[in-house]
Amino acid sequence: MSKLDELIAELCPHGVEFVELNEVLDYEQPTKYIVKSTNYDDSYTISVLTAGQSFVLGYTNEDFGIYKASPDSPVIIFDDFTTSFHWVDFNFKVKSSAMKMLRSKDNEIANLRFLFHLMKNINYIPVDHSRQWIGKYSKFRIPLPPLPVQQEIVRILDNFTELTAELTAELTARRKQYEYYRDFLLTFGDEVPMMALGDICTVQSGGTPSKANHEYWDNGTIKWLGSTVCQNQKTVDEVTNYISELGLKNSSSKLMKKETTLIALVGATIGKVAFLPFEAAINQNIAGIYPIDTSRINPSYVFYACSMLYSDFIGLSQGKLAMANLSFVRGLKIPVPPLKEQERIVAILDRFDALCNDLTSGIPAEIEARQKQYEYYRDKLLSFKEVTA
Repeated sequence: MSKLDELIAELCPHGVEFVELNEVLDYEQPTKYIVKSTNYDDSYTISVLTAGQSFVLGYTNEDFGIYKASPDSPVIIFDDFTTSFHWVDFNFKVKSSAMKMLRSKDNEIANLRFLFHLMKNINYIPVDHSRQWIGKYSKFRIPLPPLPVQQEIVRILDNFTELTAELTAELTARRKQYEYYRDFLLTFGDEVPMMALGDICTVQSGGTPSKANHEYWDNGTIKWLGSTVCQNQKTVDEVTNYISELGLKNSSSKLMKKETTLIALVGATIGKVAFLPFEAAINQNIAGIYPIDTSRINPSYVFYACSMLYSDFIGLSQGKLAMANLSFVRGLKIPVPPLKEQERIVAILDRFDALCNDLTSGIPAEIEARQKQYEYYRDKLLSFKEVTA
């Protein structure tokens, strides 16, 4: 019998009390802690947070209105619109008032870390863009076993999250190492010519079949991609949509060969790249780049060389919506060493890419496995029978 089983048998053999989250959690509005300037800089020390996916937006040098969190006095920040939340144990400021800071009302009754794990077990998706904590989320009923049971569950689950954190840190280090070697391998002297993409590759964009014509989309079998697939990874994880042969024929969308390099031309992903593992059609917001002569230019080398061009695209924005055209892309230059050197560089970078991005064998696959393991045990450990009066 495990220590947890022994504690449950001793302290709550007949079940546990269920309470609403608002009975054990206090909240505070973040008004006092909102950052004044968005002039973020990595050299500053105070984090600026959002409860959304981004979490750490940047760093500020403002020394007023700081929320004093620490490992001994942590807080949960909760997004009032999306219900996403994060554990915070360091000083911070916030970006907006669209969140709550949550703390345990009584640490002798409800362990905040236990409540954090429990909140992850709540399966709730907001159906409207309104504030959720007071009206809805705080009303969820949760099991509240005796404090020693909570602490043992926290110990077990935190072991899983620490393993995931270690792997995530390893992945970050490997990606930095990859970027270093990519930059090193793709930096040449005058002995290697710089050539415009338009001179050595076909560079073309696609289009979008009319949404008004269902025949272009219904039962489509041709993969069709938008610019969001460009995530600086040597793969395409998701297909944006599917179009029919008729849709391809009657639109400016174009079918790209396998091993075509994709570069996003507009918006948040501008300048980011992807590499096609299959044939697919693309829309007008992507440039598809493929060597004119593969006996001289390796398609994978084109991908890695194009991944070095991101700063050229970012320089287009000038405070406006960033947008590039095909003439701009065709004029960009990449180094073109002999084919054998291209293949050597590709072999090295492919190994790094697999380690950093492969969802079946690399570190991301291990992180995914650990996360699923954590979720399995979290669900098991946080399932209690409710005590009856």
